[in-house]
Amino acid sequence: MAILRRLLCACLLSAAVGAAMAEPIVVRYPRAESIDDERGEYGQALLELALAKAGGHYRAELSPTRMQQNRALVELQSGSGRIDIVGTMTSAEREEALLPVRIPMTRGLIGWRIGLVRADHKDLLRDVRTVDDLKRYTSAQGHDWPDLQILRHSGLKVHPVAVYSGLFGMLNAGRIDWAPRSANEIWAEAARHPELAIDPHIVVHYPAADYFFVNRNNPALAEAVRTGLEAALADGSFEQLFYLHYGRLLRNARFEHRLVINLPNPLLTPQTPLNRKELWFTLDDVKRYP
Repeated sequence: MAILRRLLCACLLSAAVGAAMAEPIVVRYPRAESIDDERGEYGQALLELALAKAGGHYRAELSPTRMQQNRALVELQSGSGRIDIVGTMTSAEREEALLPVRIPMTRGLIGWRIGLVRADHKDLLRDVRTVDDLKRYTSAQGHDWPDLQILRHSGLKVHPVAVYSGLFGMLNAGRIDWAPRSANEIWAEAARHPELAIDPHIVVHYPAADYFFVNRNNPALAEAVRTGLEAALADGSFEQLFYLHYGRLLRNARFEHRLVINLPNPLLTPQTPLNRKELWFTLDDVKRYP
């Protein structure tokens, strides 16, 4: 009887250890910096999809506190444990400091920029035809956003702002003429700021990617996310999630009625997977989803 009890205890202990080992590792993703900021919802959903497709060994969880993008990147690089992964626009500097998963989260949509203008200046950009025309107008971007350098590289007048919300205050106060915002962000921003309007005339495009980044000491997490994203690409669930979040917004953008102004992006690294056409949004995609 004693032997049976010992065997039973050993089996229970083994089962408990196995259950503990099977418990998914928590991956902390930064909570958006403001309560009405919807930009992080897609990133969180895509991360959850990737981790599930990779076998469920990791579980996504939002950070307890809200934080600006720059703080999240600092926390990630420091290895403090408060943040394990961040979804953000790439640059050579960020790819050197952190470990990127080089699959564009929003299929490059972050590089398709539509202008926010004051509601009483809705046709401000109506006569813009070239980059030189745009140089007459001042704009603003976050001081730590790669877009600031990209736009300045083409000679555009761009002021830095310390915090995301300051962009809209500057525009409403007339301190800048317009604010180029990505096609997946601008609609929610315009809804929150009725004093502003969406320019109907142009779209500025530059090749850009937002990646998931992890600390360089966590290659296992990067590989799990990469494996999961590749699986989601292969079975169509990546594309399905993308259009679930952004399909209606892309139709609203009416790209076919806009003049496209193309700019170079000097911040991309040679490792950017520009040759993988299935990873990038194009205007032809809108025609496939009328």
